Amino acid sequence: MNTILIFIKKIIPRQLFVKLQPIYHYVLNFVAALFYGFPSNKLKVVGVTGTTGKTTVVYMTAQLLEHSGHRVGYTSTAMFSDGKGEWLNDKKMTMLGRFFTQKMLRRMVKNGCDIAIVETTSEGAVQYRHKFINYDVMLFTGLYPEHIDSHGSFENYKNAKMQLFEHISKCKKKSFNGQKYQKTIIVNMDDEYAEDFIRHDVDNKIGFTQNKELRIAGIEFEKIVYKYQDLNKKGVHFLFENQNIQMNIFGKFNALNATAAGCISKSLGIKNQDIKSGLESIMNLPGRIERIDEGQDFIVIVDYAFEPVAVAELYETIKVLEPDKIIHVLGSTGGGRDLSRRSALGKIAGERSDYVIVTNEDPYDDNPMEIINDVADAVKGKTENEKLFRIEDRRQAIKKAISLAQSGDVVLITGKGSEQAIAGKDGMLFPWDDRTVVREVLQK
Repeated sequence: MNTILIFIKKIIPRQLFVKLQPIYHYVLNFVAALFYGFPSNKLKVVGVTGTTGKTTVVYMTAQLLEHSGHRVGYTSTAMFSDGKGEWLNDKKMTMLGRFFTQKMLRRMVKNGCDIAIVETTSEGAVQYRHKFINYDVMLFTGLYPEHIDSHGSFENYKNAKMQLFEHISKCKKKSFNGQKYQKTIIVNMDDEYAEDFIRHDVDNKIGFTQNKELRIAGIEFEKIVYKYQDLNKKGVHFLFENQNIQMNIFGKFNALNATAAGCISKSLGIKNQDIKSGLESIMNLPGRIERIDEGQDFIVIVDYAFEPVAVAELYETIKVLEPDKIIHVLGSTGGGRDLSRRSALGKIAGERSDYVIVTNEDPYDDNPMEIINDVADAVKGKTENEKLFRIEDRRQAIKKAISLAQSGDVVLITGKGSEQAIAGKDGMLFPWDDRTVVREVLQK
């Protein structure tokens, strides 16, 4: 099938193909759903969208629902599950091509899943990848400028997200075992764009917030209040509807992510006490503040954070570890992704860490050293080759960071998390896993 599509793209003039793209994507989605028998009509489907936190919310929700006795499949940036097995995403894409997603949904049905969770992106929406997926729940984590280069403007980016909520409002209701399921949207009401999303016309609306007094004129929704309490050396502590939850994972932002997972689960009939026990049973998140321990006397953390807001939040998180020094390995991406991100990342790293090592991340067709220099040139107050290093080879950059680390330090490696490849020229993917490389270096 992919060979045929590539051939079609080659024989149609590019200018004409661009004009025909919307039709092309729409038809392709329909054919994919038809080929696999419209599998999303045969299980409950949850969509998770927003600028950040999507993958974590997907994983937490899956773990929580499994803990409560459901069989769950999911697709996400980090991992896939078909209800029988889990495996890492090595495709360098969150919402994969239409045939893949429909095929995964079909496998979930075959494997006896009753719930599917689909990390649903704005870029996927632009290519109609959400079409012919019959969602029952759609969750919005929040919104801030990201992917602007690919969408053309923030307004276009926001509208792509809004399409997903418009879509669920038009999806056909399903019946299982004689019960009809209603359509539900769940919105982070503390986001500045929350009102735009909560206004969509569906059966049930849930808004989660830290503001007990929150009201919006003319909009009725069920309000779920959570409250961040503190970070401790075990993890994040927060309240979910006045219920104390002490998680085993770090990150103040994970109070919000866990609340989102709790709201999804509650919308699917899970009780609060089961939400608490499910969340507290989660021991780690692949590539998200993941500690790599090979017996060394310093801490190594691998994290997916690749944009400035997430990296700044990560620095706040590791404060609780009281590091003597922070050694940060980072880079930025090519391929037309937000260029302004590079200098912002360099500025944050320069201000918040003791050593900065800038390296290759995902250059795509760009020159890796140009990206490295864009990031490194924004690092202020660090002497070159003493506190600031530019090392193109990512393995050598990690080796350098570990060689600098002493007892009580934190080595922070960001940008890729559990990703399984580095994206290079002409669509080439080079096998890679930061966590594996760190273990190899530490063992040597």
